[in-house]
Amino acid sequence: MIAPLHRDSVMLGDCVGVMRGFDAESVDFILTDPPYLVNYRDRSGRSIRNDDNDQWLQPAFAEMYRVLKDESFCVSFYGWNKADVFISAWREAGFTLAGHIVFRKSYSSSVRLLRYQHEQAYLLCKGQLPRISSPISDVIDFPYTGNTLHPTQKPTAALEPLIRVFCPAGGIVLDPFCGSGSTLVSAQNSGRRYIGIELDQAHHRTACRRLQQAEPLIDQAAQGPVALACRP
Repeated sequence: MIAPLHRDSVMLGDCVGVMRGFDAESVDFILTDPPYLVNYRDRSGRSIRNDDNDQWLQPAFAEMYRVLKDESFCVSFYGWNKADVFISAWREAGFTLAGHIVFRKSYSSSVRLLRYQHEQAYLLCKGQLPRISSPISDVIDFPYTGNTLHPTQKPTAALEPLIRVFCPAGGIVLDPFCGSGSTLVSAQNSGRRYIGIELDQAHHRTACRRLQQAEPLIDQAAQGPVALACRP
């Protein structure tokens, strides 16, 4: 069970320590975009916390596995050139690799040996694979966000279909690396509850601001804890 204070909130802190305070099997779906382990810097010099090491990777996914309900899903973005490291951590945590998703871009995020026009994520499952009544395509369009709020900002239009398919109505979506809050806004837009965790104080404030400005589709009473949990 998740304490009412934690529902529909953005929590500031290290996700491993924060998740250790959650009960086992207390969230319905995890959708997250962790650091890719590539020491990324965008054109303006912005970087991602903990993108220069993998010490957090296995402990974080072990906690995600523990707090996720049985026969439920996790979708995790990852860096293609660190796929072996991510897959090892997922399997060590206990996840089954259940599918692979390609997010198709109409633009190139970089041009080197190839024009890089996609992002990628794995669909992971805890326990036996449940039936999905209306499967979606494993190729999803990825509109350009401009990365104005975060160096690797994800578009809500690409995340909402995943939440609607893999999280039951009224369920709780967890994003332990929530950045500017795109997963949480997508959950709110989809009528689901949400919990975000963010280590960077500036991104935490951005996520809180987005959620407080968004049009809520869940009951208004749930919004009280957001302001409290969002207070740095």
